[in-house]
Amino acid sequence: MSESFEPKIVAFVCTYCTYAGADLAGTSRLKYAPNVRIVRLPCTGRISPMFILKALQKGADSVLVSGCHPGDCHFAAGNYHARRRWTVFRALLAFTGIPEERIRFSWVSAAEGAKFADLINEITEDTKKLGPFTQYQELQKVIETQSSY
Repeated sequence: MSESFEPKIVAFVCTYCTYAGADLAGTSRLKYAPNVRIVRLPCTGRISPMFILKALQKGADSVLVSGCHPGDCHFAAGNYHARRRWTVFRALLAFTGIPEERIRFSWVSAAEGAKFADLINEITEDTKKLGPFTQYQELQKVIETQSSY
C-alpha cells in the first residue's frame, strides 16, 4: 500500500449534536484529519442505508454515521431508529462482502468537540491501515465486461 494514500471519509451527521460537536472542534481549534466530508442531516433517523452504499460507490473509503446520544434526540426517537437500521444493515454488509470496519456508528453530542476530533483521527488511521476501498470499482468493471457480450 502506498504511503501517500489519504482516505476519503464521508460522515453523515445530525444537525443538532454531531454537527455542532464538529463545529465546536473547529472553533476550539482542535486538530483532526482533513479527510472527512460532512453531510449534515436533520437526524440520524433520516439516514438511509442507501446513502452509505452510495458514498462507498462514489469513492469513499470509510463512512461515519453519528448523531445524538440515545435519549437526547431532538426528534424524540430518531437515533433509536438509526440504531435499529444499523443492526439490520450489518447483515447486509456481511452478505455483500463489504467489511464492517469501513462503516462506523457513533454518538457525539454538541459538547463533545474533542470526542469528534479523536473519532475522525481514529477512523482516518484505521482506514489508512485498511487501504483504499475498491470493491465497487472492481464490480463495475465486471458488470461492464459482461454487458459488452
